[in-house]
Amino acid sequence: MEEKTFRNYEAVDISAAVKEHYRKMRKNQTVDYVQRMHKKYLNFDKPMPLWEAMVHLNDLIDVSDPDIDLPNVQHLIQSAEAIREDGRPDWMQLTGLLHDLGKVMFLWGSDEDGTSQAEQWGMVGDVFVVGCALPDSCVYPEFNALNKDMQDPRYNTPLGVYEEGCGIDNLDLAWGHDEYFYQVLNNHKENSLPEEAMAMIRYHSFYPWHSGGSYKQFLNKKDEQYLEWIKDFNKYDLYTKSPKTYDLEEIREYYQPIAEKYLGKGPIFW
Repeated sequence: MEEKTFRNYEAVDISAAVKEHYRKMRKNQTVDYVQRMHKKYLNFDKPMPLWEAMVHLNDLIDVSDPDIDLPNVQHLIQSAEAIREDGRPDWMQLTGLLHDLGKVMFLWGSDEDGTSQAEQWGMVGDVFVVGCALPDSCVYPEFNALNKDMQDPRYNTPLGVYEEGCGIDNLDLAWGHDEYFYQVLNNHKENSLPEEAMAMIRYHSFYPWHSGGSYKQFLNKKDEQYLEWIKDFNKYDLYTKSPKTYDLEEIREYYQPIAEKYLGKGPIFW
């Protein structure tokens, strides 16, 4: 597919489920909700081997994605294989393979939280900053007004609860698989992935910033480097989607040694 055909949310054949997903996400992802999800999910008390988590993504189709309706593990392999084909570093190949693994939260998620197979608005989709005004660069900006924080004077200004130039590391983003997996890896003592990989994992769904040009009031010098890394990764995350499928066990022989190099052989605590 041509690049312009990806992420076309106005296409006539766009799934009604995609639009409804973003309506729920915009309505429900408030400061209070994000704080509750941090308390609920960032306990790191569920040990699971990395490859077992990969297998579980055979059971999840990302309802927010207008481009592909394959099990999510296929998107991960497609991304990794494209990075590998271009001869990029092994850590980046691994990042492509793992970047959506935070979606395994559906295993212990709930419909109420939007973290289940049926209700994914707390797990997948483009993320935005909570605690400040929502920008028009969000997908379906007409849903911004549904967020009750936008009627709260603490949260509905361009700066909200933050300081100018504070940097995106100091912003609270809508809860989802990016932040979850970033925090899981950050807690994993054997993790030696470079800073670039961690930024790619944490911010790859932050489209209003890296593609929409919003949130300039918060950016600092470090974020300029982040943006270069994310845009580099983004072409593999987005433009590699295709109907082609892979056998997970067949590609494991190549990627498992790389995973053990950067993450060790033991389980990861989710």
